[in-house]
Amino acid sequence: MSTINEQDKDTPLREDIRLLGRILGDTVRKQEGDAIFALIERIRQTAIRFHRDDDVSARKELESILDNLSREETTHVVRAFSYFSQLSNIAEDLHHIRRSRAHQCAGSAPREGTMARAVAQAAESGVSDDKLAEFFDDALVSPVLTAHPTEVQRKSILNCQLRIAELMDQRDRIQLTPEELAENEEGIRRAVLVLWETRMLRPTKLSVVDEVANGLTYYGYSFLRELPRLYGNIEDMLARKDKRWDGRELASFLRMGSWIGGDRDGNPFVTADVLKKALRMQAEVAFDHYLDEVHTLSSGMSLSNMLVQVSDELKELAARSPEVTRHGDDEPYRAALRGIHARLFATAAALLGEVTGHVTWGVGEPYGSADEFIADLDVIHRSLCDHCSPDIARGRLRRLRRAARVFGFHLAAIDVRQNSDVHERTVAELLELARPGTRYLERDEEGRIALLTEELATSRPLSSSYLQYSAESEGEMAIFRSIAEAHKAYGAACVPNAIISKTDGVSDMLELAVLLKEVGLLRPHDKKLAVNIIPLFETIGDLQNAAGIMHRLLSIPLYRELVSSRGDSQECMLGYSDSNKDGGFLTSGWELYKAEIELVEVFRKHGVKLRLFHGRGGSVGRGGGPSYTAILAQPGGAVQGQIRLTEQGEVISSKYSNPEVGRRNLEVLAAATLEATLLAHPEAAPRPEYLAIMDELSDAAFKAYRGMVYETDGFEKYFWESTVISEIANLNIGSRPASRKKTTAIEDLRAIPWVFSWAQCRLMLPGWFGFGSAINAYLAKHGDAGMAKLQDMHKEWSFFSTLLSNMDMVLAKSDIAIASRYAMLVKDAALRDAIFPRIKAEHEATIKALLDITGQKELLDGNPLLKRSIINRFPYLDPLNHVQVELLHRHRDGAQDDKVQRGVHLSINGVAAGLRNSG
Repeated sequence: MSTINEQDKDTPLREDIRLLGRILGDTVRKQEGDAIFALIERIRQTAIRFHRDDDVSARKELESILDNLSREETTHVVRAFSYFSQLSNIAEDLHHIRRSRAHQCAGSAPREGTMARAVAQAAESGVSDDKLAEFFDDALVSPVLTAHPTEVQRKSILNCQLRIAELMDQRDRIQLTPEELAENEEGIRRAVLVLWETRMLRPTKLSVVDEVANGLTYYGYSFLRELPRLYGNIEDMLARKDKRWDGRELASFLRMGSWIGGDRDGNPFVTADVLKKALRMQAEVAFDHYLDEVHTLSSGMSLSNMLVQVSDELKELAARSPEVTRHGDDEPYRAALRGIHARLFATAAALLGEVTGHVTWGVGEPYGSADEFIADLDVIHRSLCDHCSPDIARGRLRRLRRAARVFGFHLAAIDVRQNSDVHERTVAELLELARPGTRYLERDEEGRIALLTEELATSRPLSSSYLQYSAESEGEMAIFRSIAEAHKAYGAACVPNAIISKTDGVSDMLELAVLLKEVGLLRPHDKKLAVNIIPLFETIGDLQNAAGIMHRLLSIPLYRELVSSRGDSQECMLGYSDSNKDGGFLTSGWELYKAEIELVEVFRKHGVKLRLFHGRGGSVGRGGGPSYTAILAQPGGAVQGQIRLTEQGEVISSKYSNPEVGRRNLEVLAAATLEATLLAHPEAAPRPEYLAIMDELSDAAFKAYRGMVYETDGFEKYFWESTVISEIANLNIGSRPASRKKTTAIEDLRAIPWVFSWAQCRLMLPGWFGFGSAINAYLAKHGDAGMAKLQDMHKEWSFFSTLLSNMDMVLAKSDIAIASRYAMLVKDAALRDAIFPRIKAEHEATIKALLDITGQKELLDGNPLLKRSIINRFPYLDPLNHVQVELLHRHRDGAQDDKVQRGVHLSINGVAAGLRNSG
């Protein structure tokens, strides 16, 4: 077997970064003049000198240059370094692809996170072929895209980046002639110029419909083409491994989900009309893809029945085609596909109205469902396979058949979500108007449960067209009516889940059940439920009560029967963001882990399959971090072949805008789920003493975090003045308000801007604060023996090692010197001096504790890829932070110039791009 020459394997990456940097520099010089170019180049070289040599004089020189920029110069510097970061990201992504391809070409063993490695490990562990097949039959892996105000990239910018990536990829894969190489570089220069001349910021705030449109772009970039390709790769890999898999097609276990257009929690702009629009927009994307693919297939499927035989069912399908030309009456496959195209066109017209951009052959009868469309494609597939043409069936037709199975006519499953308080008020109003004197809100929990179960036992509706309801209740009922209508139009898979934020009791679940009953999505007479009712446990207290709530709920016979109608499966969502904001990084992670252990046991006792939905954010401060290790670090039994997890903020563009990177990230989710389900991991049963140690560490970390964030006088003011939270609230990067209420209280602030703000000032506080104090307190009691225990935990227990690995990443992206400059934005010197030294001391204690436990000499010793990334990107990031601080000073000192405010917003965009997972 050949081996890969590892010597200086990063040389191509450095060359790509140099090329893109040179082209951007040339663009700046031509567009803005030699003086601006010289200024930017001086800043760049000084920043690199500081990072490379840790040169203190270089940092002072850098600060001096940046503090004395004119407003015009500031804008140019911010834009230049923002684009430096974006171009570096492109080069990094391409290098990941390059290295992966190099390993494949060299015949290296399958790498971690691939399905080939997961399947090989399963075989080595004695997992039978039947057990593997059972996994694929029952599995569900679903990344769920969400719209959040940390996604700062415009679609126009993403399109430019994608074009640059395509051209750079050509240079890497194709041996170009000198003339072709020059033409390629000219194309890159053209794309970089368009990037430079494209507005980075939005002039107006995004609407929800804008967010839907942005989310749908990734289907064109990655999902529609790469998911079918991934399925094909897995099937072919299994067939190579074992001939018994040859010709077998996997169930469509990997599917897309979305919250965009259905997440109403705290977002008054998500209405029934918006949900309908989102469903329609998704269907348009699906139909456009199918119509294009069928049209292309028909053009190439020129097989003649003079030369090949076809099945009787294919002949029947061809005979139903509305148009067969005299010159093509011997081409049954082409005729069949034209008939399918005509039916698809008619279906799209019936569901969506006018269909533009597609030519059709004759008039067809609309399909009643996506299953009918799939059945017609299957007829073509079987005929080809049964008549000596299976290779033709394995091409575009194979991918289209898989796309139809995965995406249907609805494209992605939209979840609807609402706060339990809203459901509570709506149900209370329905009950009071239907049964005056019910006084639902005055009842205790058991009284509410009794009343709701009584209501759920009858098919009689509560609502009436003769009664007038509040605007809030009308809005809620309109949402549920629109879901019922969508099920009839697109199929039940279009909106399969309803999620309840702030679930803290059984009544929260039953209230949603009553609302579903009102529109026919729950039918008491035959005990059928058409939508999954999903609790979201968010705060520390909610997580601690989750198992008890689910035990009480599943003990109610009526609800248990509804669960049976959903295949004896119940989903629970765990909220990483709010638990982190509530209790800190360590306590949040530990309470989530314990809640999962308790939920697994409760569900086992009730004979119900548990599916967990992980509400992970992009950043570690909101439960982010590498998905592969996070899934494998779940407690035993928590991944039962099924998992859903949110993909949020700028993580979506970094994971899925590049097609190959997108396919790789989807494969990682599937591989990790297989491994976590079928393979025995040591973390499935951690030592009891480790659980006790974690309880002790969590208690101390919680005390330190709460003591700083919620119990320190003036901390709220310190946060608002030392970060960009005020400016983020005014930036046009999302449809949702930054706070749940019109206050500055941290309790009311959404977790997303909370974490995003700390990332901007390079403190990353939510991703580590409290850990150093916890370790110090533990060692004060247990000494050297305690440190030895912690080191053993890190080696033996992947939950703990993953926790530390994520914190390692966060700390490496933090910079206490830069953070100290943001601290100077706090006008009250006494408040600043009371808080920042405590943060700095905790930062130092946390880094020391991390290094001592892991045995690393410095941060990221165990993650060379990220370490390399930081070395490449942070010289372009630091100047943005320094400029941002100076702009904030000017802005808050009353500078009314629009260029100052625009500069602040540009810098926020640039820092987010440089950090990649800050929100």
